[in-house]
Amino acid sequence: MARIGIVGTGYIAKGILMALDRTDDLEVVRVFTHSEPGRRTDYPRPALMTNSVDDLVAESDLVVVASGDPLRAVEPVEAAIAASLPVVTMDAELQVTVGSHFARRGYLSEAEGDQPGCLAALAEEALAMGFRPLVYGNLKGFLNHHPTLEDMRYWSGIQGISLDKTVAFTDGTKVQIEQALVANGLGAAIAKDGLLGPTALSVAAGGAELARTAEALGTPLSDYLLGVPGAPAGVFLTARHEDEAQPYLQYYKMGEGPYYTLLRNYHLCHLEVAKTIRRALEGRPPLLNNGTAPTVQVVGVAKRDLAEGEILRHPMGSFDVRGVAVKIADHPDHVPIGLLDGARLVRPVAAEATITRDDVELPESRALELWRGI
Repeated sequence: MARIGIVGTGYIAKGILMALDRTDDLEVVRVFTHSEPGRRTDYPRPALMTNSVDDLVAESDLVVVASGDPLRAVEPVEAAIAASLPVVTMDAELQVTVGSHFARRGYLSEAEGDQPGCLAALAEEALAMGFRPLVYGNLKGFLNHHPTLEDMRYWSGIQGISLDKTVAFTDGTKVQIEQALVANGLGAAIAKDGLLGPTALSVAAGGAELARTAEALGTPLSDYLLGVPGAPAGVFLTARHEDEAQPYLQYYKMGEGPYYTLLRNYHLCHLEVAKTIRRALEGRPPLLNNGTAPTVQVVGVAKRDLAEGEILRHPMGSFDVRGVAVKIADHPDHVPIGLLDGARLVRPVAAEATITRDDVELPESRALELWRGI
């Protein structure tokens, strides 16, 4: 029985705990939290909770991270990597902010279940069948860069997830972070800052449009489709194949080509994490991480005019800032949005402007130290 430690106690982390409780080969032994365990009456297994990173690492064979907080998750991840424990994340925020540091030093893998891990698994299948990927695509049904507090509180209550996560899903921050991770981890690029995100009548049609752009640019793309009628909550990959395969693929109802779209019509988050945990314990290569030489980062763009002296809170899901994926080479003065929590503005920033290093005083943190070394 493999001993599993979990970092995080939120919606997804609780789901992972309950899913692993139903396995025969994996046992959750510790759950790391910054909250006071005795007051967490909402948590299903309070006896497993600990505030000690040393306890978490000493008792675990593998650590799963699902915190969504790249600043506070660094300490347990760094300790686990230092102890040669494999780390599996469902935490694209952590991966994009400082994942490259850890990818150079130990076993770090994003889990299958959320969109980036599902895309990586789909890419493995496609490559094994001889496809040449051109588009690693996410599917987004709705986007509003400026949602209201009233609407977000309503949907947060309906969906049972935190307000900041609801905002990040709605204003596009989440999909920007996810596709930045996919680009860095699968050797793809982004076509422009903020991604293309075209609309289309079908996933195949949208995938073909993005594939043509990828071929014109000479590189596979990480991107998303917006508002495709009837599209599932999944991911897709659009690729080419050899000419001799075309009559077979047409017979298999994949269309006439030259572009073929493989659709994974679900992503089941916490229910799929065990697959990646077992992969790590078996010593197989990481499914996906941010890579050792990332080319894409997610920065903060002001949603409104920001005044000197303001302090940013929960930027990945706030009414002040939204996340936008950018090419690192084009933004030498960039600051990852994951480091902006608690940042103080030292000069005004106009609405829709990108927040740069000269605009903010960043709070010292281990995450900031690690990012500076990437």
